[in-house]
Amino acid sequence: MEGKVITAEFTLGGHQYIALDGGPVFRFNEAISITILCDDQAEIDYFWYKLSFVPEAEQCGWAKDQFGLSWQIIPANMGALQTKPAQIQAMMQMKKIIIQDLVDLA
Repeated sequence: MEGKVITAEFTLGGHQYIALDGGPVFRFNEAISITILCDDQAEIDYFWYKLSFVPEAEQCGWAKDQFGLSWQIIPANMGALQTKPAQIQAMMQMKKIIIQDLVDLA
């Protein structure tokens, strides 16, 4: 089919990826996701704005893009933001991670 991309190579965050159109048999699902570790809220907001396309599929920093690929858009220090049960519970209720909300619960 003219104009259809079958294979694409790209670099994201210094890592190389190859994407292959597997046709209708092989579709994206939650079994695979790409994690973006963000340094601050502005970076989280930037990637969330660019990648969030299916709001009903969002939870705990996971967003789904227009192609159905899942992305984990989380703070690089996520482990430090989940040291208290209240922080974990709050994070589970979030769609996009709000760093300050988790810091406030520490």
